[in-house]
Amino acid sequence: MRLLILGANGKTGTQLVDLALARDHEVTAFVRSPAKVTRRHSLLKVLPGDPHSADELTEALPEHDVVLSALGVGPPHAFRPHTVIQDCAASTVAAMTRAGVGRLVLVSAAVLFPEKGVRFAFFRWLLTQVRHDLVAAEQIVRATSLEWTIARPPRLIHTSDEGYRATRDALPSGAFSMSFRAVAAFM
Repeated sequence: MRLLILGANGKTGTQLVDLALARDHEVTAFVRSPAKVTRRHSLLKVLPGDPHSADELTEALPEHDVVLSALGVGPPHAFRPHTVIQDCAASTVAAMTRAGVGRLVLVSAAVLFPEKGVRFAFFRWLLTQVRHDLVAAEQIVRATSLEWTIARPPRLIHTSDEGYRATRDALPSGAFSMSFRAVAAFM
């Protein structure tokens, strides 16, 4: 399978690249900073580009089977109003439509689930700007005719664990954290 990975330099993206290569997929890491991709492999192609640009994405997409988007916004930018993920979702969807690529997997966040309790209320408040951006990105993806999957992981941690539990349209009971690698394995 030929995979185009957005956010390949990030914490989940690097895990996606590693797992995809270990499973003998052909991988294109579409990144703004190609020099940051230190991994070398015969099945890995590093392609410079801006995920905000539908034109650049359209040019990169032919012959790919799926787009895996592990884009995210880190602190301090995450706590200010932004539209990074929704803008990139719009350009990705437009490019996929033009290029005829029909499968998209997008990382979102568990704070979008309607969970109750103080913990979720706190994180929804803390991640207000991220939540607004992700809600808009999900709406863009859901409005398409693409075959899509949206992953909404809880708090992400650094471990080598690839195990995950998934529930459709809900956070699995007792799921408070998961590794970046497990998110990549799910994707």
